[in-house]
Amino acid sequence: MNFKIPLAWLQLAQQKVRLAVAVAGIAFIVLLMFVQLGFQDALYSSATAVHQNLKGDLFLVSSQYKSLTSNQSFSRTRLYQALGFNGVQSVSPMYLQFAKLKNPVTGEKYSIYVIGFDPGNPVMNIAEIEQNIDKLKIPDVMLFDRMSRTEFGPIAKKFDAGDTGQTIEIFPFNSLIGYKVRIGGLFSLGPSFGVDGNLVVSDSTFLRINPNTRPADMIDVGLITLKPGTDAQTVLKDLQASLPNDVQVFTRQGFIDFEKKYWSVRTPIGFILNLMLTMASVVGVVIVYQILYSNIATQFVAYATLKAIGYANRYLLNVVFQQALILAILGYIPGFLTSVLLYDFAMEATKLPIIMTANNAVLVLTSTVLICITSGGLAINKLRSADPGDIF
Repeated sequence: MNFKIPLAWLQLAQQKVRLAVAVAGIAFIVLLMFVQLGFQDALYSSATAVHQNLKGDLFLVSSQYKSLTSNQSFSRTRLYQALGFNGVQSVSPMYLQFAKLKNPVTGEKYSIYVIGFDPGNPVMNIAEIEQNIDKLKIPDVMLFDRMSRTEFGPIAKKFDAGDTGQTIEIFPFNSLIGYKVRIGGLFSLGPSFGVDGNLVVSDSTFLRINPNTRPADMIDVGLITLKPGTDAQTVLKDLQASLPNDVQVFTRQGFIDFEKKYWSVRTPIGFILNLMLTMASVVGVVIVYQILYSNIATQFVAYATLKAIGYANRYLLNVVFQQALILAILGYIPGFLTSVLLYDFAMEATKLPIIMTANNAVLVLTSTVLICITSGGLAINKLRSADPGDIF
């Protein structure tokens, strides 16, 4: 049985240096696409981490709400009004606000996100928080996010080493007067593009940290739990129709989608990531086109000879498309492997959830093939003009 090596591969392999440069160029484009998708996924995943870990079926926020990190409080009365609607079982208020945590080693102050709620009515589905919920009932005790960025100091490391009596200072924004709290436990949530670290405290401790900036009756998110078997959409419509227009109501998915839209459409980072992904695709088409066009030009006499001995244009065009597919696969493999290593490094450095997913792996492979096929389609115009008379 004779094994025939495809002509497309023979032509590519004839000039090994050019082939290596071509594969490196495509691998770089693959790496760029993976980087953009990885950071985009990390942006959305980290921005909605709190949303995904909240208890409740419906969520009440201010009508001025833009994102979870932009403080837009509303009256707690609106949340309690929801208790009067059919199907509503219970409600839970939630307080959110940035403060400054003083690094216990360097004395520097860094912005940190403070989440407050009633420990008797927990609002977050995080096992470590639920395990330490009784500690939050003690005044001036907080839980520290072990995945917070390193600028806050070795708080989590010391706690894990047995130092359970750490006391740190929290400063409200625009205040020089700090408030001392004690580390009662750790939990894992992680930073985002807008948050460097997180604290969880009781509602009473939250209000003591922010004595002049937050009235007790002004909350940031209201969690609504429905009775078993209740249709969430029906209650949602009832609330939207009856509550004043100073609040808005979301389902969990609607709440998450609203946050994603804010970061993708209304912030520079979302626009930049989308633009860079588009530019990577355009640059990829140009690079592969130049590679294939140059290869066709080099092999022009050979193509003309093939046409002279009877090979149709369709056969020659298939050769070019096969070359495009080979380049796509050869460039994807090193690009993918490099991206996996880069993801691990970036996740360790930023604490963001930059993770290689099967969907992104398939998406980039498909995009790489389409980029190469598109480039091949543009390059074959040169091949159509191959004339057998050119070799005589």
